[in-house]
Amino acid sequence: MKRSRVAVRLLLGAAVLAGAVAGFSSGEPQRFAQTVEASELLGPMPQGDGQPLPYARLMMSHPEAEREAAGSPSIALDPLAYTGQAPEAKLSREDGRDGPALLWSSEAGWAEWTFEAPRSGWYELHLDYKPLPGGRSSVVRGAMIDGAYPFAESRALELERQWRDAKYPYDRNEIGMQVRPAQTELTAWSVKAASDYAASPRPLLYRLEQGRHTLRLVGEREPVALRGISFEPQQAIPSYADYAAAQPAYAPGDPWHEVKEAEAFRRKSSLSIQTDHWAEPNISPDPKGRIAYNVLGGNRWRLPGEWVEWQLDAPADGWYELDLKAFQNYRAGFKAYRMIELDGQVPFREWLSQEIGFRKEFAVTPLAGSDGKPYRIYLRQGAHTLRLTADSSPLQPVVLALRETLAELSEFDRRIRLLTGNYSKNASDANIDAQRTWDMSKYDPGAKGRLDAIAQRLTSIRDYLNGVNGRDSDLSQAILSSLAMLDKMRADVNEIPSRVNDFSTIQANIGAWMTTLTQQPLLLDYLVLRTPDTDTGLKAATALSRVPYALKDFGRSFTMEYEVGGKTKEGALTIWVQRGRDYVDLLREMVEQDFTPRTGIPVNINLMTSPNQLILGNAAGEVPDVALGLGEATPADYAMRDAVEDLSGYPGFGDVMKRFIPGAARALSYEGGIYGLPEVQNFQLLFYRTDILERLGLEPPDTWEDVFDLLPTLQENGMTMSVPKGDFATFFLENGAEPYASDGLRAELDSEQGQRAFRQWTEMFTKYNLPIDIPAFFQHFRDGDIPIGIADFNTYVQLLVAAPDITGHWATAPLPGIAQESGEVVRWSPQGLSTAVILQKSGRKDAAWQFLTWWTSDEVQAQYAADMESFYGLEYRWNTANVNAMRSLPWPAADLRSIREQARWTRNLPNVPGYYFLGREMEFAWNRTVFDGMPAKESLEQAQLSLQREMDRRQRDFGIGGRSLDVPQVDRPFEWGGDGS
Repeated sequence: MKRSRVAVRLLLGAAVLAGAVAGFSSGEPQRFAQTVEASELLGPMPQGDGQPLPYARLMMSHPEAEREAAGSPSIALDPLAYTGQAPEAKLSREDGRDGPALLWSSEAGWAEWTFEAPRSGWYELHLDYKPLPGGRSSVVRGAMIDGAYPFAESRALELERQWRDAKYPYDRNEIGMQVRPAQTELTAWSVKAASDYAASPRPLLYRLEQGRHTLRLVGEREPVALRGISFEPQQAIPSYADYAAAQPAYAPGDPWHEVKEAEAFRRKSSLSIQTDHWAEPNISPDPKGRIAYNVLGGNRWRLPGEWVEWQLDAPADGWYELDLKAFQNYRAGFKAYRMIELDGQVPFREWLSQEIGFRKEFAVTPLAGSDGKPYRIYLRQGAHTLRLTADSSPLQPVVLALRETLAELSEFDRRIRLLTGNYSKNASDANIDAQRTWDMSKYDPGAKGRLDAIAQRLTSIRDYLNGVNGRDSDLSQAILSSLAMLDKMRADVNEIPSRVNDFSTIQANIGAWMTTLTQQPLLLDYLVLRTPDTDTGLKAATALSRVPYALKDFGRSFTMEYEVGGKTKEGALTIWVQRGRDYVDLLREMVEQDFTPRTGIPVNINLMTSPNQLILGNAAGEVPDVALGLGEATPADYAMRDAVEDLSGYPGFGDVMKRFIPGAARALSYEGGIYGLPEVQNFQLLFYRTDILERLGLEPPDTWEDVFDLLPTLQENGMTMSVPKGDFATFFLENGAEPYASDGLRAELDSEQGQRAFRQWTEMFTKYNLPIDIPAFFQHFRDGDIPIGIADFNTYVQLLVAAPDITGHWATAPLPGIAQESGEVVRWSPQGLSTAVILQKSGRKDAAWQFLTWWTSDEVQAQYAADMESFYGLEYRWNTANVNAMRSLPWPAADLRSIREQARWTRNLPNVPGYYFLGREMEFAWNRTVFDGMPAKESLEQAQLSLQREMDRRQRDFGIGGRSLDVPQVDRPFEWGGDGS
């Protein structure tokens, strides 16, 4: 039993921290001993629900797996000899210079191979692969053995693309600022063992009994070429003591060290891993008041499995130590973990999950053991590769235990609601009768025992977490506050019904931290390879050194030039951009490389940190020629004040507007003119968990009637759906209601269609009991307690980037609509826009129109979108409003179909004088009906009167005098044409 526990703890990376608990003193954090083991934390195996177990739980049941895997034989499979396939996989043979390979040209489908295992054992699954060109994400495939997934992590195995900076050292622009280079994909073949660094730092093990088996690879993301598939034994990794004993004896030598800048990497596994600029004393290299990309990682290098590789050169055979200058202050109280490989191998077990302690500033520290003694490595003379891989496996027991505990809490919550008849999870719900008394021993005799078990498990999780981190953390405090709520219920179980909404609070408090548990952000300045005991003289910033450094930087600000091209370049077009610096830098580069050479028009591009700059500048007569990145309502708002140019009279305007969906562009109109162009669009989609809906026997809803049909099943299973409470426009537009008359002078909220829409909107939260506030839909969706909901583009990107554990188990669909007599389902909805305008006071309007024509063109938008994603990763996807350029983005095929179908039904609300009152009054009306119980018709009539009063006032202010504002009408959905129709 003792041996089994040791094996489990090594596999899960649970560090044992010795020492007694010491109190806070001299500002030092409290130290905690490891008192709970992973096996104790996870507890008994949960009841089977037909889903594969997590890998960590499987390994707990088989502590012999790692030992047996070292003796397993190799089993080779020919990728071209597949015995079954799905037609959508699009499999074909390619005979290249590297030999024959299987091309899997689709991200979908499956391929299957039959093989013989010569003897029973545990095996690693190795794939010799090359991602096919065109994508930017990792390839993802599921691996099934004999028709089933052997463990949960086998559903989504990542095969990374490899990237490097196109140029290093980086170029500088004309004022000395470094320019971030493009990213180059390395297209060589790679061999990778199936891994999941959230579950284990070692490759995943598959159990094969002697005899015939089938391996099925299931397409989840990106096409791939396969040159080899094999099941291999797992290589034994010695302990540090055994590793050191097997090398030549240590002999002191001359002091030597080499600094390797973190940004000088050879390759990396993700576009998201990016360099950044940092300014403080002793940073390397010192930016000297300019932008210098001198650090790597941080929150851009945080996901398990993401790795970076450097080349280190040893001047002679001998022993060396490694130092990192690292910043690790992203998650209060948490350590970060990296698996460390030298020349493709982990040299000793301690480097499977090397911990890097929490620090508030940069620090230069050696890679060392828990005793603080640096690890020494023996290197032969010459070049070596060092790879650091983000690893969160030491926290996997916490993740699993919290997930199971929250599920137990959710089940208990559901049971109490069934007993009491209170199905609302809204904190202010009137269903809670504070005067009623309950005898819980009669209704649920086991309630106290279940609460005690949940509280005990949360206590164990907190103790384990503090032991691993060696200190308290934000999550520990969230658990502590949750325990305080549970203790009040445990003290008097008859109070549980009146405190039932505390369960939702606890789930929200703890659930908010679940995402960060698997994240391992780490920022590096440089790495140091040195001989033991060498004093490098390298140091980090101190509070004292920051003062003269800051003064020096302040002095430079009076003499340095910060505007590329200069502020007074003769005849230059001035553009203000309300976006981040990364977006502006790329735009500036494209203008210099393409627009200016093509047109001869010089351009000054400046950051606009706040829209107030444009307002104040317009009042003072100091305005740009073009402003980019403005809100959707700004063009019409400024048009009412004669501050922006009507673009409809410029040459080629009709062709330019064909680049956009007409229903979106109507938000930019005023009195028959068009005062802006769309740049970036947002969208809303229906997101749903395919695995959960399948388990419940539900189909994704196509209409709102379908939604009403599936809600009882969800709620009976302790789940619900997310519908944004502020999205009244979708309900109005789908019901055929417009907030304004076609002349733009009258409000029409209380029309027959408007009343029907308002009732439907408010009944979602009264009659159908949907939750009113969901602060973290992403996490609830990931956890599965809200397996379906409406969300926007930001949630879509977040799911792609930060939810690898549910890859392949969620999908998108157009919004639920309203079926018409013809059978067509109407899905009208607004689509948020970022816009571009020409200012009325510009003296270069023709040049400004040339710029907007160039900027919104198909090829420029496609290139800008591709470069942003290449430079900064998927998080920076430029969701262009240009319909042709949007097709060029690497959307998954199924998601693209959903996006394009919903985009067809785009109908943005017009902006008329007094438009800003619409959202306010609809919110007030919703509150009156949902919270105060006012009849829907009466509440909407109040909103109608208030909105009309404000519209009348603004019409008088602008001197409209009853003339029509010609609100554009959109009656039919947009048709994509071609393959998108």
